[in-house]
Amino acid sequence: MTLLQLAKNSVLHFNKLKNAKKIGFGKIILYLLLLSLIAAIPITIQVGNVFSDIQSDGEQIAEQIPDFTIEDGEMQTQEQDGFIYQTDSIIFTFDPEGQRTPEDISSDMIGNFLSVGLLQNEAVLSVQSNEATEAVLGDNQFEFSYDEERLQNLSGEELRDELSQSNLPWWTPLIILVVAAYPSFINLIITFLITTIIGNLYSRIRRVKNRFLDNLKIMIASATLPVIIGAVINSFSARFDSTTFVAILAFFIFMRAIKNEEKME
Repeated sequence: MTLLQLAKNSVLHFNKLKNAKKIGFGKIILYLLLLSLIAAIPITIQVGNVFSDIQSDGEQIAEQIPDFTIEDGEMQTQEQDGFIYQTDSIIFTFDPEGQRTPEDISSDMIGNFLSVGLLQNEAVLSVQSNEATEAVLGDNQFEFSYDEERLQNLSGEELRDELSQSNLPWWTPLIILVVAAYPSFINLIITFLITTIIGNLYSRIRRVKNRFLDNLKIMIASATLPVIIGAVINSFSARFDSTTFVAILAFFIFMRAIKNEEKME
């Protein structure tokens, strides 16, 4: 059975999924990777929407940034008073006098995705921590000293130009998808192992001859339709528990798949 035939049977012919046990282990891992990419689509959409909002709000913030330069690792500007500017997704802090700390920048973030601070000696970026951002970024706060080479020539004019003209590269969603596929892959492996343990007990009760690995392959194939449905629902409702949904529906499809399997004597 080819992977294309497996995909077709997993959607249209559940009773043929028992043949998935004949597929090589390498192919089934590849199939699992494909399912991981599908499961990662909701995260990709969520992060993509956030990036789009940030791009739009960045254009608003660009209009508020005053002239400044960086000299000897410190911000120099004619503006004596700092300010905080808030949009739907970003809280921007301009603090040339050093009155605020990186911890203050993080604590400002309530309901926003980003909190950005241009402080006296460093730039601070704090990101809202959730499943999507942890999958893509890992940490949620970053500090950049003005002594770093890439920031030594930073100026108000340059930053305004970057924010007002920035566009996301066309390949950004692809990178997000690939990165987000990793936690999806781990989550699916754990889900399938637990579900297969239950499925293996079920097959023993029905006196089916399948080994654990056979049942694991069938379970992965049985999860195709649940993963697709779960990804569609998660794309519109981030709070939907797709893991439980996939586990339960995959198990019922698994029961259908081994219904006519050869029994032990």
